[in-house]
Amino acid sequence: MGILQLLLCFAVAAGVSAVSTPLVSVFARRIGAIDRPNERKVSARADMPLLGGMAVAFGCSVGLAVAVMILGEEHLLQRSRIEGFIVGGVVLLAVGAFDDRWHLSAWPKLFFQVLAAAVAIRYGFVIEYFRDPVTGASFDLPYWFGALLTVFWIVACSNAMNLIDGLDGLATGVGAIIATTLAIICYQADQGAGLVLGVTLVGALVGFLPFNFPPARIFLGDTGALFIGYSLSLVAIEGYKGGYRKASLMAFLVPLLALAVPLLDTSLSVVRRLRARQPIFDADKMHMHHRLLESEGSDRGAVLSLYFLTACFCVIAVSFTRLEGIAALIFLIAVVALTARLLRNLGVHSPSAAPPRSGSRVPPGDDSSQGEKT
Repeated sequence: MGILQLLLCFAVAAGVSAVSTPLVSVFARRIGAIDRPNERKVSARADMPLLGGMAVAFGCSVGLAVAVMILGEEHLLQRSRIEGFIVGGVVLLAVGAFDDRWHLSAWPKLFFQVLAAAVAIRYGFVIEYFRDPVTGASFDLPYWFGALLTVFWIVACSNAMNLIDGLDGLATGVGAIIATTLAIICYQADQGAGLVLGVTLVGALVGFLPFNFPPARIFLGDTGALFIGYSLSLVAIEGYKGGYRKASLMAFLVPLLALAVPLLDTSLSVVRRLRARQPIFDADKMHMHHRLLESEGSDRGAVLSLYFLTACFCVIAVSFTRLEGIAALIFLIAVVALTARLLRNLGVHSPSAAPPRSGSRVPPGDDSSQGEKT
């Protein structure tokens, strides 16, 4: 697919997302899918509409429909990947919408996340290979193990974006930056399906962002956060498979680095709660966005800081596609050291909660739309 055709898919996804967002907002209010502030949440604005993810998904789907028409019958593999992306995405949209309206506990949501992952595997989104980054030796993974690894990856990414969705515009902007990076990686790896998925997702997120950037007029809700995480996980799998075929020793690190901010935030949340002997689904006020909100003093400052941090990791991820051997290992060690220092400065690894800031805001919670997510 040429650059002009990709730009067309991007423009269609952005336009449809932007046009449909006000309609989704009206629909969310009518059915009662609205935010209800409490002591755990950052936002104190009552009756903010949720379901913003429906506009993102609609824009992405229409953009992909245009891509399918452009691809034609001769690109059946790419069309199959797009179909699997949409089918699995519908599963998470449905469960996210139900949760935004009536609330769903953690374990049923986990079940549907696994179901969506199984759909993706059925359509070919599966991690099948691994290459040793030290020796360069490569081997095929047993299908059952690759499938389990893929399920874990998709569920982890879905929940990571769900947990980071704690400030206006945060998950939308971070998702757009990561999707752009993964689309570039898929382009470098000659992964046509991943490139199309990434470009249309970026378009849909860009179209939605003006309505969600601080001060937001609509929230993504679980509907959007789960869909974005799921989408990014599949694009990352395509990029990884392409990197393997191009014999990149660091192919497995590239998607991890691109998604470093949400994955680190989620991993540290689990570690904190285990150290404190609390259930891993319990809420706390120690996420990256909470710490930055305290230091920056405003939603916009904290959100822009996390945009910048995400962009830095994404630049590193792209650079790793060109590094090999000892240079890649030295660069990796430096990245790990700097990341550890950053996390120490933020204090997000501590199990103790920071005191709330004074002012008119409700003390920070785990989400601007639904509180702590799973």
